[in-house]
Amino acid sequence: MSTRAHSGCGGATVPAGETGGRNALANGLYGGSIGHMGKEVTRRDFVAIAGAAAAGVAAGCATNPTTGRTQFMLVSEAQEVDLDRKAAPHQFSADYGPVQDPGLNSYVGEVGMKLAAVTHRPAMPYSFRVLNSVVVNGYTFPAGSVGLNRGLMVAMGSEAELAAVLGHELGHVNARHAAERMSKNMVAMAMVTGIALYVQKENSEYAALAAGLGGLGANALLCRYSRDDEREADALGMEYMSRAGYGPEGMVSLMDVFRNLHRSKPSAVDLLFSTHPMSDERYETACRLAAGEYAAARGRADSRDRYLDRIGGLLRIRGAIEEMQNAQALLMKKKPAEAEARLKSALRQAPDDYAGLLMMAKCCMAQNRADEAARYADRAKSVYPSEAHALQVSGFAKLSGGRFDAAMVEFEAYETKLPGNENTAFFLGRCLEGMGRRQECVAEYIRYRKQAPAGAYAGYVQNRLVEWGYLKPVSKGR
Repeated sequence: MSTRAHSGCGGATVPAGETGGRNALANGLYGGSIGHMGKEVTRRDFVAIAGAAAAGVAAGCATNPTTGRTQFMLVSEAQEVDLDRKAAPHQFSADYGPVQDPGLNSYVGEVGMKLAAVTHRPAMPYSFRVLNSVVVNGYTFPAGSVGLNRGLMVAMGSEAELAAVLGHELGHVNARHAAERMSKNMVAMAMVTGIALYVQKENSEYAALAAGLGGLGANALLCRYSRDDEREADALGMEYMSRAGYGPEGMVSLMDVFRNLHRSKPSAVDLLFSTHPMSDERYETACRLAAGEYAAARGRADSRDRYLDRIGGLLRIRGAIEEMQNAQALLMKKKPAEAEARLKSALRQAPDDYAGLLMMAKCCMAQNRADEAARYADRAKSVYPSEAHALQVSGFAKLSGGRFDAAMVEFEAYETKLPGNENTAFFLGRCLEGMGRRQECVAEYIRYRKQAPAGAYAGYVQNRLVEWGYLKPVSKGR
């Protein structure tokens, strides 16, 4: 029997077992991946927002902008924007940054803004981009920073399907699903587990490595929405598509694309369906709405030719993208040697692919070949010098290889380019420790400890600071 904690606000309840608050920042149509806690909601953010729960949850009521229903809400619109601003750049970088095709990003932005203009919250700071990740996935953050992965783009076949994806993501933003779930989870955790467990992370070596790099394991951290959230986002997506001039067939064909992928290439959509199963119900509902409520909009042009023309650059390397998808699935299964063979095939087809080079670097690191990993990461840096993730991967590879001074240069450059990643302080500290610069190392470890008191490397930092006399040992009775 599950305990339920009452949230107030018209009798709404919060399942005490729902503890996915940190993942609820990245709203995913088919599972949005996020990076780590320090890059999204800091302890200070959580305390500030959760304080509202302690003060009295009855005050946390708002009107849903899409339905007019009463909605439990502790997160203000300003906080949605702030959380989005903090989180999105890190996750987009972890997904290998926007594609280096200004025309494609401009096109997706044009379609996205066309839809955003007819939503219930048109004034939100929406932005849209295609990301280099090959995972079949798309997601948005609470204020409308939307990312669509290359894997998703090549799976679709028309602008109408693109509008369906974007419409669904905008549905999550407009219905404030992330903020609502986050509010409920905060109350549940404040009542049941407290703040300490809210910021707790997995502690295994492999998970810590993956999280620190923001790569190998990032897509395992998927947002989980209720079935009602998904239904509501689907319905809003259909509404926004129609208002923007697209036919409802786009949503129907999109649902069919994913049903077919699930049958023919399950490994490509494992992550997608792990949290957002492609139910027959969603497909059938889209068919029913297309034939009923939106029948008058049927037959509108799907702009297939324009879409295929705009993604022509991706289609030319489709074989490489598919090999990288296979490699991604193998990496998630901790089979780096098999993944490496797939990545070699991908890089023969697309030798300068930024994501492929970094995936290969991570593959080498997983096999304890740090110097080779660093070479691949450095190649990625030269391919995409404005993106930060290659600096992080290069730094970790050089740190793993004992090249502490070279690693420190990379981490410092990474922090300059993309500040806010809690792990950077730890990695800088490790470099300084390796160089024997203890005083400076301690300063970085203390900085990390303040930013991430329950972080992936908190145990290591605690032990070092105790060993060196900067902290007192924790008594066994505590």
